[in-house]
Amino acid sequence: MKNIQSILLFFAIISGLLVHAQTDEDVLKTIYKTSLTQGESYNWLNHLSNQIGSRLSGSLGAERAVAYTKEELDKLGLDKVWLQPVMVPKWVRGAKEYAYIETTPGKTNTVNICALGGSVATPALGIKAQVVEVKSFEELETLGTEKIEGKIVFFNRPMQPDLISTFDAYGGCVNQRYQGAVEASKYGAVGVIVRSMNLRLDDLPHTGSMTYGDLPVEKRIPSAAISTNDAEVLSTMLELNKNIKLYFKTNCKKLKDVQSYNVIGEITGSQFPDKYMIVGGHLDSWDLGDGSHDDGAGVVQSMEVLRLLKTIGVKPKHSIRVVLFMNEENGLRGGNKYAEVAKQNGENHVLALESDAGGFTPRGFSFDCNDANFNQVLSWQNLFKPYLIHYFEKGGSGADVGPLKNDRIVLAGLRPDSQRYFDHHHASNDTFDAINKRELELGAATMTALIYLFDKYGTK
Repeated sequence: MKNIQSILLFFAIISGLLVHAQTDEDVLKTIYKTSLTQGESYNWLNHLSNQIGSRLSGSLGAERAVAYTKEELDKLGLDKVWLQPVMVPKWVRGAKEYAYIETTPGKTNTVNICALGGSVATPALGIKAQVVEVKSFEELETLGTEKIEGKIVFFNRPMQPDLISTFDAYGGCVNQRYQGAVEASKYGAVGVIVRSMNLRLDDLPHTGSMTYGDLPVEKRIPSAAISTNDAEVLSTMLELNKNIKLYFKTNCKKLKDVQSYNVIGEITGSQFPDKYMIVGGHLDSWDLGDGSHDDGAGVVQSMEVLRLLKTIGVKPKHSIRVVLFMNEENGLRGGNKYAEVAKQNGENHVLALESDAGGFTPRGFSFDCNDANFNQVLSWQNLFKPYLIHYFEKGGSGADVGPLKNDRIVLAGLRPDSQRYFDHHHASNDTFDAINKRELELGAATMTALIYLFDKYGTK
């Protein structure tokens, strides 16, 4: 038995020395090769998407996803794996929504809608009213109560198509989805319909979170998204006849908060065990598809980072954690809880990398950090160029790692090609068949490469 242990120790030492002796170019090449030829991310995502499915906070799917990912992390032989309790909201969609445009009594055109996450339901018989189309909150204010009271407000500001960054286009119009009901209710609207956050024209409504702020329950009005094709139809019909009516019925409900968990795994650092570098994505998803791109891809890529480091024999200097956050989509409870506990425990986080932009071809990273750390990152650009990774910019990182922000930590976000992301975002076609295995694996390797370099050279 002692001889076997000695042999295993010998090979572990030799493996570590070989990795240490390799150049950074060699290590990155090994990372990418291992991910592309021996990767587990695609298999994990297949199970998460096709065996578990949607993972809305508080749902059975979310509960099963917690159990599955913890079990898989346990299999990796990490130093620690645990569940971090977090209370999350529970909102259920109920029966499928229904809507139509009525041009004259008895003459209707059915349209595709879905309730926005967190919305109240319509009355049991639905709502039917005239429609007022607006493209901004300022336009809403100009119209005022006289022209809005008793009507349905239709927010129809599209994502700006000439912006190359689709996330900039999303940011330019998402406030109408998130705050539209609050703003419309000020003027007596009875409901809100919002153009889906989608750059292409299709028949799929895209859900997403919305808020009522501190609006009293009795003043809350139902809010739903309409597909881009049907938004075009509704807008055109309103140009021809301002008196048309829209009917819609939703069946959603908000229940009491329930217990859920962040899933965390750790490789303890060999030199700086009290300095933490984390990589993560959010385990919850919306309920229309199976959440493969948002954010199943980020979950399995983050798990793969730790698996790849162990597989190729890298023994990190810093403690490396994978954190699978719960409730990014409709509350950010997981990200806030992780940061809260880290602060209570006095943990020193030096790097936090998030993947929450889909499983498409990686293009690089965005960083929220000081100039010294960013200049260090820029010095690594040539290491990534053989893999066509060229995008290194200062900017945002990710919603779940954001609560960790201070003046020392490096926050980073993986930036895949975003041109197709909003075709699937929060819609029923965010499914496993939209995932390209090779692109997913390239993203996992790219994240691992950045973690390896920061672990080797440290932060500034």
